[in-house]
Amino acid sequence: MANTSDIKNGSVIFHKNKRMKVLEFLHVKPGKGPAFVRTKLKDISSGKIIDETFNAGVKLEFLKIEAKEMQFLYDDGDSHVFMDNGTYEQFNVLNENVKEAMNYLKPGMNVDLLFDGDEVLDVRLPAHVELVVTQTEPGVKGNTATGATKPATVETNYTLQVPLFIDNGDILKIDTRKGEYIERVKT
Repeated sequence: MANTSDIKNGSVIFHKNKRMKVLEFLHVKPGKGPAFVRTKLKDISSGKIIDETFNAGVKLEFLKIEAKEMQFLYDDGDSHVFMDNGTYEQFNVLNENVKEAMNYLKPGMNVDLLFDGDEVLDVRLPAHVELVVTQTEPGVKGNTATGATKPATVETNYTLQVPLFIDNGDILKIDTRKGEYIERVKT
């Protein structure tokens, strides 16, 4: 067993009979009293985020999570189908395990699947993806001084706010962590 000094962002611990992913942590050494670790944990199964404080040196059970690079093939309605690039074995991952990652997945894209044994816990996306705009309204001329935005739908049916100069067919670079527009990709 490891203790609180081994906590890192992204590590997975077994806490309160649930698998929890460490989103943030902070070691605090107050001038008075014992040291402690303040964490923000995400329940992998439900997606719920909680704040938890551990006294320094408390024993924690860290889970060994294996990441495998897989290629996304298609969405069959109830699940997303991924293929192991080495063995060509296919995995069906239920939509509730894919969560918001489905907004950025397009066929042929390589992602990491996180496994605890044979169970898929999460889909780890690249930090940025490039997606084509399929539908957006034309921008209103003269309305650009305020940094105005408009909704745009990309090829994965995800809708986000973009600047007024974006048109149908443009390729956008999107931040997968926040779901926000970064820039228009030059072709």
